Amino acid sequence: MRVITNPSKSEWKKELARPVQKMKEIQKIVKPIMRKVNRQGDKALKKFALEYDHVEIKELLVSREEVNESYEQVDQKLKDAILLAKDNIEKFHKAQATPDLTMEVMEGVTCMRRSVPIQKVGLYIPGGTAPLFSTVLMLGVPANLAGCEEIVLCTPPNKEGKIHPAILYTADLIGIDKIVKVGGAQAIAAMTYGTESVPQVAKIFGPGNQYVTAAKQLATKKGIAIDMPAGPSEVLVYADETAIPAFVASDLLSQAEHGIDSQVILVASSSKVAEKTLKEVENQLEKLPRKAIAKKALENSIAVVMGNQDKAISLINEYAPEHLIINVENDEEVVAQIINAGSVFIGNFTPESAGDYASGTNHTLPTYGFAKNYSGVSLDSFVKKITYQKITKTGIQNLGPTIEVLAGNEMLDAHKNAVSIRLKYLEDNQ
Repeated sequence: MRVITNPSKSEWKKELARPVQKMKEIQKIVKPIMRKVNRQGDKALKKFALEYDHVEIKELLVSREEVNESYEQVDQKLKDAILLAKDNIEKFHKAQATPDLTMEVMEGVTCMRRSVPIQKVGLYIPGGTAPLFSTVLMLGVPANLAGCEEIVLCTPPNKEGKIHPAILYTADLIGIDKIVKVGGAQAIAAMTYGTESVPQVAKIFGPGNQYVTAAKQLATKKGIAIDMPAGPSEVLVYADETAIPAFVASDLLSQAEHGIDSQVILVASSSKVAEKTLKEVENQLEKLPRKAIAKKALENSIAVVMGNQDKAISLINEYAPEHLIINVENDEEVVAQIINAGSVFIGNFTPESAGDYASGTNHTLPTYGFAKNYSGVSLDSFVKKITYQKITKTGIQNLGPTIEVLAGNEMLDAHKNAVSIRLKYLEDNQ
């Protein structure tokens, strides 16, 4: 990791730049994949499985037999851990439900709002270098709680044409019964257009590599909603002398091991804090099985020594990290000033991995600076808010004249007439 000290604000953007995503070039690769899936359906999905996953798939849909086998293949310790994580995630997301709102704004005029589940949703679960069964919980639990009618899960198969048993076990635990052996951009294409095996959905959720990200963005041009724009994973840790260097280093490395394009940032209150932390990073890195991946990610990463706390907070808000760990003495004061972050972790004993797995918050979060204008996935992500209004005879008499004035001044006479004709009717029938 590079170390810079007290950079000026004009340097922040350059010094903290994320790894470049050449989206236009990536889309040139993804667009033909999308078109082929649209035209050929399941045939294209099987062809791409052979080309990209190097496996021949006869049946794209996971069978009940394969799901049942997963229960035998997942050891009890992992099952217990998944159940506890599921319980916490369910508790926190269930608490996010908002009651129907009904309000009489003036006599005879009642406005209402209620949440309605999105009927069909698609969940993309990466396989790649790590089977993210935790993401099945993060997406499947709120989708289920929201009451989505159809939940489709797509995830890439391994070289034997199998899905990781922990993914199958977790999906079945939630009640997801449509699991498709398809990954990459072709999975997003399948959920965008629909195929013989994969139903078209209204909204697509889930992280993925740059090709999946590009495909999701292209899906929005076909009328399909997505959870958020997302890029490689990232973490920023703000630490002072009260932070335990070994803890900070472990948090930085936990994100660095995600992928070579991940980015980790350390904002340290002093050179001493930075030095101790980076020494720990070196020591812990040597013991990691995914050392090569983490090492490459650290090349995209930086340690910033920032003695002035106000400037440090400004830098954090400008960077808008996906994950933000606050490890400073006056953490409550600092947290209160954070306005751009996907999820915040407070104190020495709150590792970012707690949110990734089991604390209850969602780990599907905005990256690449999108925390400035996007929220992470929540129960609200799986519902639409519909408003209603009901106006009585008294209500239209009270509100009508105001509508007439407003519509008339916008020169929308038909709008005005829709009120005037009612008012005249009531006047004639008194």
